[in-house]
Amino acid sequence: MKTQELLNLYAARESDFREVNLAGAILNDVNLSRADLSRADLSRVDLSHADLSGTCFHQANLTNADLMGADLTGANLTEVNLIGSDLRGANLSGADLSGADLRCANLHQANLTGVNFSNADLSGADLSGACLKNACMGGTSLSGTDLIGADLTGTNLTESQLKGELIAQGVSHHWISWSGSCMIDRTK
Repeated sequence: MKTQELLNLYAARESDFREVNLAGAILNDVNLSRADLSRADLSRVDLSHADLSGTCFHQANLTNADLMGADLTGANLTEVNLIGSDLRGANLSGADLSGADLRCANLHQANLTGVNFSNADLSGADLSGACLKNACMGGTSLSGTDLIGADLTGTNLTESQLKGELIAQGVSHHWISWSGSCMIDRTK
């Protein structure tokens, strides 16, 4: 599906875009709130500053997507692939990311208040400066996660999740791929 076709259908009140292929599309600043993008291929898509509140992304592929500053309030991101995605400054308050793969994702200064991260993989993710108030972290993998300056008020992390799992980097990163470790794009 072409980008303009999707936007025209959405403007005509269509919201079912399950399994659509929009890999690499430029959709910054768009409003797709409450759309159904389940199992969609949104890899490398630019959804920066988009209104995606209440949108369903169940099992979607958002690998290396740009979601910087996006509004994902209350979004369904269950079992979604967000490996290497840029979510700096995004608002994900109340979103469901249970079972999501966020390895090497950049969530620097993101609003993650009340987010459900149950059984999610945040290995190598940058959560520095993020607000994680009352987030649910049961079964979450935090290996190599940067939590420098994160607000964890009301968030229950087990000792095993914290012991030797976290790294103190204090630097925002732009991750580009997943090959067993996080790779930093030093050309940017």
